[in-house]
Amino acid sequence: MSRVYSHSRLGTFEDCPRRFEYRYVLREPEAFESIEAFVGRQVHAVLERLQIFLARGQVPSLRRVLQRFRTNFEADFDPDRIRVIREGTPLEHYLSYGERCLENYYRSHYPFDADETISVEERVVFSLDPEGRYRMQGFIDRLARAPDGALEIHDYKTSRRAPRQAQLDRDRQLALYQIGVRARYPEAREIRLVWHYLGPGRTFTSSRSEEALEELRARTLELVREIEQTRRFEPRPGPLCAWCGYRDRCPASPHREE
Repeated sequence: MSRVYSHSRLGTFEDCPRRFEYRYVLREPEAFESIEAFVGRQVHAVLERLQIFLARGQVPSLRRVLQRFRTNFEADFDPDRIRVIREGTPLEHYLSYGERCLENYYRSHYPFDADETISVEERVVFSLDPEGRYRMQGFIDRLARAPDGALEIHDYKTSRRAPRQAQLDRDRQLALYQIGVRARYPEAREIRLVWHYLGPGRTFTSSRSEEALEELRARTLELVREIEQTRRFEPRPGPLCAWCGYRDRCPASPHREE
């Protein structure tokens, strides 16, 4: 039986093995979702909906896009489930930030005719090893065909800060997606990776050679095997503990509620 991993699953282990154990081994639900994660989900949902309208030949106004975001945000926000980590920050602050992300994207891409959308939230799956024992999966925010014929893997980020280009040139997530896209679209001559950092309003592009992708596959398989061999999932306390949904029960968390 093959095991299926994802970039987020691997990242959780790297950030904190104890959190990995809670989520993926013990399968315990998190006590809360951070407001930042909630805003990210809401922004992604509105952008996905926007692409559905565009596929029908309809271009919603910016006002309608922002109205949809605010309506969804207010309807889905559960104060018992969503936690504002930065105490004293009003909810309107996060609403406004989500609107800014959407407005930045809308204004920089309107009238949305620069490329052809192939799919939205497309699931890609591929094997890391020849025997197929370990598989990777991921969901691509948007897969598009550029005017020059290249396929582009687009990813939306709601982080407040954009990374340096050098960091993205080493990014694992979209590079893994590229392996899956290459397997599904072997005729593609070129595949590009595109990040939209919506808050800062910046777009980055990168690419990977076949040699780099094979090296990534090998490193990822090595990490997966490390996870498989782990028996003691030690906690890794740090700044991220404040945003962890298991912080109230983790013995190493400085935020644990006694």
